[in-house]
Amino acid sequence: MTGAAAPATESRANGQRHRTPVLLSVNVGMPKDVSWHGKTVYTGVWKEPVAGPQMVRRLNIDGDGQGDKQGHGGEQRAVLVYQVQSYEHWQRHFGRDDLSWGNFGENLTVDGLPDDEVCIGDRYRIGEAEFEVTQPRVTCYRVGMRLGEPEMPALLVSHHRPGFYMRVITEGRIQAGDQIVKTTTGPGALSVADTDALLYLPGRDHAKLQAAMAIPALSPGWQQSFRDLLAGPADGGTVAAAGSEPAAPAWPAFRKLRVTKVVRESENVSSFYLTAADGAALPAARAGQYLTLRVTGAGQPAPVRSYSLSSAAEGGTYRISVKREPHGVASSYLDQGLRAGSVLDVAAPRGDFTLGADAGPVLLVSAGIGVTPVLSMLHQLAADGSQREVWWLYGARGPREHPFAAESNALLASLPNAREQVFYSAATPAECRRANAKAGHLTKDALTGLGLPPGASAYICGPAAFMADMRDALTVIGLDQAAIHMELFGALASINPGITGQVSKPPHQPPGPPGPPPLVTFARSGITAPFGNDWHSVLDFADACDVPTRWSCRTGVCHTCVTPLLSGDIAYAPDPLEPPADGQVLICCARPRTDIVLDM
Repeated sequence: MTGAAAPATESRANGQRHRTPVLLSVNVGMPKDVSWHGKTVYTGVWKEPVAGPQMVRRLNIDGDGQGDKQGHGGEQRAVLVYQVQSYEHWQRHFGRDDLSWGNFGENLTVDGLPDDEVCIGDRYRIGEAEFEVTQPRVTCYRVGMRLGEPEMPALLVSHHRPGFYMRVITEGRIQAGDQIVKTTTGPGALSVADTDALLYLPGRDHAKLQAAMAIPALSPGWQQSFRDLLAGPADGGTVAAAGSEPAAPAWPAFRKLRVTKVVRESENVSSFYLTAADGAALPAARAGQYLTLRVTGAGQPAPVRSYSLSSAAEGGTYRISVKREPHGVASSYLDQGLRAGSVLDVAAPRGDFTLGADAGPVLLVSAGIGVTPVLSMLHQLAADGSQREVWWLYGARGPREHPFAAESNALLASLPNAREQVFYSAATPAECRRANAKAGHLTKDALTGLGLPPGASAYICGPAAFMADMRDALTVIGLDQAAIHMELFGALASINPGITGQVSKPPHQPPGPPGPPPLVTFARSGITAPFGNDWHSVLDFADACDVPTRWSCRTGVCHTCVTPLLSGDIAYAPDPLEPPADGQVLICCARPRTDIVLDM
């Protein structure tokens, strides 16, 4: 191990010998572009020792910076600390002798201050500056990239050696050789290692979660994660990013459902009523959820598509409504090939775009075929005899492309506090009058002129640009961002921290000649391809296909990549530190054992 180490000093008290922690090195580095796996990462993880006094300021040390401000930097994460004892541990673990100060991305390399003894809220004076411990290191792939050890994020957690962040209480100069003096003991006696384990490891103690949230120094992000964990299971979310895991699906993989009725709703939309082919009762579904179909008659490999439930699941029957797209292989087959008696492979209802149980006003906002999930919510409100103020806002080209007009009108008429406004963008004045519709698109300006209640909850579905416009308009009106919910038919937006210069490409087959099975299907992206032998994980395979992905650690720790597994079986390498819920998979460390279908 290289780096100029200043020895810790020793003192005696009550006949005991104590080591006084010492600052061994101050390390800084500005963010830079680094090539990694064919991508460019903008990162500040490359830190180098600097000699002499260095000025510590509220947000960082002079000459230092962070690339990804979502996970690093800011007042709560101004300075990262790592210990020489952990360097020695990893030197033995990896059999390396080339580690030098700053290699773990830390600003302060110290002798002492072990993660299992330092507590959240502890304060330390180093030189002229004073610091407060706020949280453990955030697990992310960049420390593994820096060290050339991809599994490092998981190892930092499993070996209970994450290191920790501090905020700056008093600005001042520090330098290597300064003694580290504890000035305050944090309340709660919750160590850095125990705090890290509460978030990332199974078997967490709820009493400790409560105690952690009572520590004022704990950073807001970690407090929110602990609140989410205490809230218990819910639809959507992840352990690290949003707390609880999704509930298990009502049945595993695909099961046979029979078409009992087909109804033409408009020129290009048809509804399909589905019951269990074996006669068993279908489980209840929540208003707004969707079904995923494997359309075996539409081609080989069979396309997999998801369609929202368009009514309440009553009497053991589900209803989906499908728009026939001009070049849609699956939708064209469903429109032309399905009849009463046809059988489909269907995965259980899923999705967290569901109607909340609060009593305030509710806005159901949609355009085109985006009407389907909010229509199921309208059915639920009517079935409940809701007294809520309900606004039904819908945009279509004209009456011939306005499915469910009579159905929605009847449901709204049954609700005592319902209002409706329809917009036709390509209709005649007479057609607008007959439907009591406004001419034009449902736009930001049109929405802000309606006098909508600012305390409402909003549910929006339609084309991506439409949803973005509606979200922006509702925010201007005064709706809380947390009260605005949107459903996306396609793949979710990527979460790829630190990656820069990416050009958005449509999903495609992986490069090179097709490899051997098993097949991997990305249902939202419409891609099915053999996994082959060239990929370490499903995440690597998805990246090669330009399927939008969501990840941070890439080693089975943070659960950002958690994805519904619709069918098939996987194996993990390495095993995640905490397995996901049933019906979910961590794609960053998963490989397919059989053909699999993923909701991404």
